[in-house]
Amino acid sequence: MPPSEPDRRSAVVMAATQGLGRACAHALAEAGHRLTVCGRDPARLDEAVRELSAHGTAVAGERADVSQAEQVERLVAGAVERFGRLDVLVVNAGGPPPGDFGDVGPEQWDAAYRLTLRSAVTAIGAALPAMRAGGFGRIVVIGSSSVRRPLGGLVLSNVFRPALAGLVKSLAVDLAAEGITVNMVSPGRIDTERVRALDARTAERTGGTAAQVRAASERSIPAGRYGRPEELAAAVRFLASEEAGYLTGQSLLVDGGLVPTLP
Repeated sequence: MPPSEPDRRSAVVMAATQGLGRACAHALAEAGHRLTVCGRDPARLDEAVRELSAHGTAVAGERADVSQAEQVERLVAGAVERFGRLDVLVVNAGGPPPGDFGDVGPEQWDAAYRLTLRSAVTAIGAALPAMRAGGFGRIVVIGSSSVRRPLGGLVLSNVFRPALAGLVKSLAVDLAAEGITVNMVSPGRIDTERVRALDARTAERTGGTAAQVRAASERSIPAGRYGRPEELAAAVRFLASEEAGYLTGQSLLVDGGLVPTLP
């Protein structure tokens, strides 16, 4: 018998109007979670809420820019007020802009910090009181394969994504005894708008085509292809489950074997 409405898990998925965030929201909706999702574009947000509601669960959309701390705090507080609980937090944000060290200045560093690292710190801090009150919590941070190996032309990601991995490791130790797990899921080349845009940028710099860049990239991946967003979302869904209660402090690569590093 499915749980009654007040007993159903409640989840917040940040930046859920496209790409990996949207796929994660679908996976949690399919698992029966009541959802609060956010995005900056109102049209995309409305579309995402309609799609997610088709799974038969309650879904609320909040317009929010996750780089703005007060908007993140409002997002989480609204979820707790709406559903009376918060069990799952998926920390997600659009990737910082590409560029090498010489391409980015102080403003870009500050913006990347607010988008990538501070948004996670703010969201987790806002979510913890409700999770502690319920004696249960699943925090899943969407990272990047750059936590294991730096990526060319993405210095901002190379700096702030590993910082997120450090946050995950620290919090996992601090929160394990309270029934709250903290993990990271780190994608490699997943077929999203961002990866397609990065391929197009590489093509422009090298004089090739985006299709040529993608083909070369796929040849470097042992699985021979880009991943699908729903494949990463399946890992998030498991980490958000009760069954994953003894798994914490981990950074799980979802990359088709692209980064063959030891832990």
